[in-house]
Amino acid sequence: MRSGVRIGVDVGKSRVGVARSDSAGLMAVPVVTLSRATALDELDVLARDYDAIEFVVGLPTNLSGGETPSTADARDFAKALHERTQIIVRLVDERLTTVSAQSALHAASHDTRSSRAVIDQVAATLLLDTALDAERAGNKLGETLGES
Repeated sequence: MRSGVRIGVDVGKSRVGVARSDSAGLMAVPVVTLSRATALDELDVLARDYDAIEFVVGLPTNLSGGETPSTADARDFAKALHERTQIIVRLVDERLTTVSAQSALHAASHDTRSSRAVIDQVAATLLLDTALDAERAGNKLGETLGES
């Protein structure tokens, strides 16, 4: 397992949920929900503040794994994020992370309609946890931008 902070990113049309790992890559925690309009700038700052080694960006697909308009949007966002920061970006299948986040918050008695920003952070946390689990198991999930 590589040492260093990873930043999980759940890209939406208007908001971007952000989570981060500890430097050992053992656990992910929610950080913030950003406006999509300023997310690239703010992620650049967060990556430098945390000395991040990688971004893990959710790649939304349909339930059968096919591409959707949101898939292309996430790929474009990931490419722009890599170009902006020059940090490795890993695109990881995020099927059901938002649904899982909503379920977890509902089970904890949160009103999911008034908790959309929190849902985005929890989705980013679940996504990052999935990537960390895979890396600990010796697998690298998804496509990568910027890794030679």
